[in-house]
This record gives sequence, structure tokens and C-alpha cells, in this order.
Amino acid sequence: MYYGNYGSFGPYIFLILIPIFLGMWAQHRVSGTYAKWSKVGSRGRLTGAEVADAVMRSGGVNDIEIVEIPGHLTDHYDPGKKRLCLSSENYRGTSLAALGVAAHESGHALQDKVHYPALHLRMNLVPATNFASSLLPLVMIGGFYFRIMGLIELGVGVFLILTVFQLITLPVEFDASKRALQRLNGLGILQGDEMVGARDTLNAAGWTYVAAFVASLSNLLYLVLQMQGGRRR
Repeated sequence: MYYGNYGSFGPYIFLILIPIFLGMWAQHRVSGTYAKWSKVGSRGRLTGAEVADAVMRSGGVNDIEIVEIPGHLTDHYDPGKKRLCLSSENYRGTSLAALGVAAHESGHALQDKVHYPALHLRMNLVPATNFASSLLPLVMIGGFYFRIMGLIELGVGVFLILTVFQLITLPVEFDASKRALQRLNGLGILQGDEMVGARDTLNAAGWTYVAAFVASLSNLLYLVLQMQGGRRR
């Protein structure tokens, strides 16, 4: 059933604008920070692949395949396949940015080794999150643009799942960065002044996860308000 106009859009505008601007700022910051430190080479001249291997071995992780993949900042750890994937610029690169990213992804492998609860909870949520994501086009068109009540309620469920996933992602990513920086420093891979570049790169990347959580939460709150407004009518 179509519920028509819910009244002034004004009170809800901040739920849309704040995530948009935060997301744009976070993306601009991570791109700019990575570009800055990717031009600064490490004195040790180790590649990202070598650093990833050293970090994992220092934590007793010896069964992870390190592979090179195409794309820009497509780096990730695949716990299901026990594979650490690094983009070419970070796999072969020796910059402070490349080593920071490589060490961060290795941090996820260290989490997996010690059965870090948030990582495994996120892994268990992946099927539900993928299903929820597949419903987004329907929710966006029917719920956001046409405000069809049934699809608004569906949207609440979809964004609830996505928001929980993004919330759990925050400690997973920040913990991986913490582990990475500790290993880089403890193993002597980077010296004190070099740590600034790796830390700056990972801190900037962290804001993209914060922005994703804020965006998902804002969409959830917007649809909840729309649903309540529709029921009152």
C-alpha cells in the first residue's frame, strides 16, 4: 500500500547530508594520505608481500597464501580461503603506505589465528549481509523514493542487518591496525619516524569504516521515522 507524502522532508535532511559529507571527506582523506605516503619509501626496502609474511610469521601464522591482485586499494584478507590479497602497488611496493596496508591485512590473519571474537562474528554475518545487500535496489526505489509502507518495513530490516555488520566491522578494523603497528615497530621493520607514515595511512583508512557505519545507521533511522510516520497516518 502506498502511503503518499509523509510531510516536510526538512527534519530528515541531516540524516542524508551528514553521511554524504562524512563519506566524501573520509574518501578524500584516505586517498590523499595514501598518495602522500606512497611516495615515501621505507629505508628497509622490504616489499609489502615480504612485510605481510614477516608479520604473520611473527604471530605464528604460517599457512596463509599471499597473492597479488589487480586494482587500487583492493587489499583484503579472505579467512575462508586462508588467503591474503594485496593490490600490485602494495604487494610489490616498498613505501610506508604499502607496508602499512600490508601489515594491516596481516593483522586480520593474526586475529583469525587467535579466534578474535568480532572477526568471527563478522564472518558469520556475511551470508545475511550479502542477502540484505541484494535487496537494496528494491528498498531504495520502493522505500526511499515511493515510500511504499511494506518496502519501508523491509528496508528497516535490511539496514538493521547492514548497520550491525558495519558496527562489528569497526573493532575488527581498528584492532587489525593496532596489531599491525605493534608488529611493524616490534620487528624493527619501520623506525620511529617511519611509523608516522604507516600510522597516518591506517588512521585515514579507519575513517572510511566510520563513514560506512554512519551512513548505514542514518538510512536505518530515516526509514524507522518514515515507518512510524506512515503508521500514525
